[in-house]
Amino acid sequence: MNNQAMKLDFSAANILVVGDVMLDQYWSGSAQRISPEAPVPVVKVTNDETRLGGAANVALNLKALGAKVELACVIGQDEAGALFKSLLEKQGIPNHLHYGESPTIRKLRILSRHQQLIRMDFEEPLSAETAKGFAHAVCSLIPNYDFVIFSDYAKGALTDVQEMIQACQTAGIKSFIDPKGSCYQKYAGATLIKPNQSEFCEIAGSFKDNDELTVKAHNLIQELSLEHLLVTRSEEGMALFTPDQAPYFLATQAQDVYDVTGAGDTVIATIAAAYANGYSLKDGLHFANIAAGIVVAKVGTATANLAELNSKLNLSQRHKGYVAPSQQELKQLIQQAQQQGQKVVFTNGCFDILHSGHVRYLDEAAKQGDRLIIAVNSDESVQQLKGPTRPIVPLQSRMELLASLSCVDWVIPFSEETPRDLICFLEPDVLVKGGDYQPHEIAGCDCVWEKGGEVKILSFWDGFSTTQVIERIQASLMESTHNEH
Repeated sequence: MNNQAMKLDFSAANILVVGDVMLDQYWSGSAQRISPEAPVPVVKVTNDETRLGGAANVALNLKALGAKVELACVIGQDEAGALFKSLLEKQGIPNHLHYGESPTIRKLRILSRHQQLIRMDFEEPLSAETAKGFAHAVCSLIPNYDFVIFSDYAKGALTDVQEMIQACQTAGIKSFIDPKGSCYQKYAGATLIKPNQSEFCEIAGSFKDNDELTVKAHNLIQELSLEHLLVTRSEEGMALFTPDQAPYFLATQAQDVYDVTGAGDTVIATIAAAYANGYSLKDGLHFANIAAGIVVAKVGTATANLAELNSKLNLSQRHKGYVAPSQQELKQLIQQAQQQGQKVVFTNGCFDILHSGHVRYLDEAAKQGDRLIIAVNSDESVQQLKGPTRPIVPLQSRMELLASLSCVDWVIPFSEETPRDLICFLEPDVLVKGGDYQPHEIAGCDCVWEKGGEVKILSFWDGFSTTQVIERIQASLMESTHNEH
């Protein structure tokens, strides 16, 4: 197998980020003594850094991922506002700044050895008049974009977000919301909202298990006329809910955490970038999971760039295949690989009691292209093929074993007599089969040839057979039993 690196591309869609912004300031130094004035540490400040925060950090994350992004926000006509504007220009983020009467929001953090000792917030609420004027300005901008993210920090810029969501609906533009506060009615009609678990419980109520979470999530979706609801659950990962679909639970990756500041911005930015550029929401969740792991390992408001994400993504996939939950999701993964110029190879079998003959065959199959799919017979179809005592190993275990092989990319089950329908749906570039066959005898060959693909017969490894392994085990057991008697 070539193991060609997967390269994500988020550059096609033009995204507008709208919301509350702030300057995140970090003063850091050593704290080696306690103040004689009060029982608090004395920090000798040796470093002073200012970064873009809030919705501006969402825009920064999108920029780092290679997306086309612009920012609409409210700032004050003050020194902090001038610094905010200069930082945007330095980062190369086009912007639509709306000036209000309130000062630009600042959050000052005092750190020692990468640990926050105290945070001081400097902010005043926006007036209703400023919020309304900002909403009107944003509504006039929305038709110029492919996608909109609303980043709500409850500072007032999104007081009239419902008007903006309606503008998105009128223009046929998808909208993602990172919500805040106790009133979610203002988000009605959005494509997706992304509360964290505590925010979700504040709105929908607490839950005992995933079944109860699912019921409450679908109730909220119906109440707010949403297309999707994503609940981020800290160390428990993420849960995606969509009407008429089973919930999708994604476990988080184990990760050393230095600072969670801005991790939510990274998640919404990565998922939106993926979705706006044609990837599935489930793909977006996987990408966001990796990106969030990158930023929490950094100190302060940070981003994950495209190179880091691609590197981590390929490292995570290098020696582990993926058991696809559905044929539709696998087809999307195949299409993405093919769009990147990768050749996809398909093979199938029972693979009951995995042995070295299987491994040799699959390694040879993988070398016929860049990505290898294995379609695995269901337990019922194995029984029909091999008899009532088979399979020895159940389907889920067989798939997990195959996915652990370094030469395997994707594993999926099938229950039909042959995988022809699956092959015709997935449209691989190469179809391979081991044994004494002619190409025209292989199920699905017609679909592959019709699409300009290849059908190949691979080596038959003599002396390797699951049936022979089972027979030797049975013979050994019989001999052992006989000797005991």
